[in-house]
Amino acid sequence: MNKNILAIGAHFDDIELGCGGTVARHVANGDNVIMLVLTDSAYLNYDGTMIRTKEIALREGENAAKILGVKNLISCGLETKTLQYGYELIELMNKIIDENKIDTVYTHWDKDVHQDHSAIGKATFNAARHVKNMFMYRSNWYHTSSEFRGNYYSDISDFMDVKIASVKAHENEYKKFGQGWVDFFVNENANAGKKIGCKYAETFEIIKCYV
Repeated sequence: MNKNILAIGAHFDDIELGCGGTVARHVANGDNVIMLVLTDSAYLNYDGTMIRTKEIALREGENAAKILGVKNLISCGLETKTLQYGYELIELMNKIIDENKIDTVYTHWDKDVHQDHSAIGKATFNAARHVKNMFMYRSNWYHTSSEFRGNYYSDISDFMDVKIASVKAHENEYKKFGQGWVDFFVNENANAGKKIGCKYAETFEIIKCYV
């Protein structure tokens, strides 16, 4: 039986970095996959310089979703760096989960250093309280005071090229961070793959898993 999958990201590129290979694998398996991006992903530098406009972020996000094979991309258009754990965020996600009969959710790690990421991770606990499967992912390389307990592995060996292409579709970010941005996650996925005897894998922290 096909599954109803919801991959949640704060910004365009988070899903691709954290669970893009797994998303592509679900699509290949015939599952119904929805990508939900909460913010418009526009942001400024602290000196006021525009780094990414919402128009560019959306266009690149749509291209990345197509590369992954996802036909349903939902953008809520909330302001970047302003997400707060609370009723509004919870209910927004809860509505999408209920309307689409979601049974598996991939979301941000709730201890992530980025405020938008951690707010979404916390809110997902509430919004997905009736969902059978919930997994948290990491989409950056910054240290925190907590340890990410990667205890669930997804073999993405057949989908690594697709994941890389989806990340590179975010041309604005790729130009900003360079090839090292992509190489970091390729290396992380290669190291995870070695732990389970495959070429590449994505790692998740299990919140709940019903088989």
